[in-house]
Amino acid sequence: MPKFGATILAACAAAALCTGGTAGAATPDSTFVLSLTDPRGATTSVELTCGPAQGNHPQADTACRSLEQADGDFSRLPTKFQNCTMIYSPVRATASGSWYGTPVDFDTEYSNRCVADAQSGGVFAF
Repeated sequence: MPKFGATILAACAAAALCTGGTAGAATPDSTFVLSLTDPRGATTSVELTCGPAQGNHPQADTACRSLEQADGDFSRLPTKFQNCTMIYSPVRATASGSWYGTPVDFDTEYSNRCVADAQSGGVFAF
């Protein structure tokens, strides 16, 4: 019986070498710290991990789907239809982290929180 277990272990190790990787190797997650800062300087931040969606972002699944559509490019995030007030209360939105191993550093301003949510496909919906 011990010989059988050793044979299976050797076969698994060989398979990992033949496929060019190690057993259990995975694509790196996409992890971000997202922040919104209002004109008074008050900042709200959340963490978001995609692949699978995790973190304390209140709409992590939606945010990760939007990032998938944009292939991690914050300047190409999809917009979603929602009515926003025309009240100017600017927020600075920032994102830092990585998209499947590629570093990301994003910084922009939206006219208010509702617009930040709508123009980011929910990524900045917190």
